[in-house]
Amino acid sequence: MPAVDTSPDAHPRNFGSDNWARAHPEVIAAITEANVGHAPGYGGDPWTARFHELMQHHFGPEAQAFPVFNGTGANVLALQSALPRWAAVITAASAHINYDETGAPEKVGGLKIVGAATENGKLTPETIKGAIIGRGDEHNAQPLAVSISQSTEWGTTYTPEEIAAIARTAHELDMIVHVDGSRLGNAAAHLDLGLGDITSAVGVDIISLGGTKNGLLGAEAVVVLNPDIGQGMRFLRKMNLQLASKMRFLSAQLCALYEGDLWRRSAAHANGMAQRLAKGLAEVIAENRVPGLEIVQNVESNVVFARMPAEVTARARQKFAFANWPLEKDIVRLMCAFDTTADDVDALIAAIVGD
Repeated sequence: MPAVDTSPDAHPRNFGSDNWARAHPEVIAAITEANVGHAPGYGGDPWTARFHELMQHHFGPEAQAFPVFNGTGANVLALQSALPRWAAVITAASAHINYDETGAPEKVGGLKIVGAATENGKLTPETIKGAIIGRGDEHNAQPLAVSISQSTEWGTTYTPEEIAAIARTAHELDMIVHVDGSRLGNAAAHLDLGLGDITSAVGVDIISLGGTKNGLLGAEAVVVLNPDIGQGMRFLRKMNLQLASKMRFLSAQLCALYEGDLWRRSAAHANGMAQRLAKGLAEVIAENRVPGLEIVQNVESNVVFARMPAEVTARARQKFAFANWPLEKDIVRLMCAFDTTADDVDALIAAIVGD
């Protein structure tokens, strides 16, 4: 059986997803550094203790951190730990927990997901109030949580003021606020704010904290901000198959990302490449060089959504991989990562134009 070809030419960078990118070299170095001797398993190691300290630094002294393997697991675990079995979770219809997790929050977490229509992937207090039905009726799952994606599946970003308004509304209605923060770093970098400025400081109760999309190797975390929820997390993490025996190798990665500014450097670079791509495509559109090409959302993170004629899509795919967006016809998603280069972006624009 032939070995996998690991030459760079065999694995060119593309725009399919930030999940497709390699692990960041600083993260690989952190794993190697942690690969020494023996250390207690299941989170009893010093790397996990350090990660807990870092989360308190970012989110406040009451933060409790729980490393897990993946984003879907983090979302299910976070919501399940905070809610009773009869709860419903209001989210955007386009949200990952509603559309892209094979029903895991419902089938594994036992929670009803209510997907509300939005124009740009962002909930508002009015949208949340309009999605509440059956409050107090035993025939309906009870709306007890709001979940927002930051940044959203459409690449848009909630401001602190928008999140604070959502949190006020949710708390007035006896609901908790969960943030799916798989790209929380991209949102914070776009807003030029700290991670806590758009979560703990504005009323968020619990977070699914991203890592894999920002250069980690299968490491995410749940961070509980509200000490009144999540008391069963230690038990649910094991029950939900998210407790790592050699947790130090997850925690070492998370420490590498959040100890200094690696999270911001990586996210800001990916965002910058998306801005370069959007600017280049805007120039193509202004010059009418590709009739039918249109940027369809504000570029506020590391992704550009564009409407693209089928023949243009086919032409560009001869050189680069990228995804069709299943929620709307003729829309493609062009995702940048921490290792996307300016040359990659310029080459994609040239492929779209046909140069």
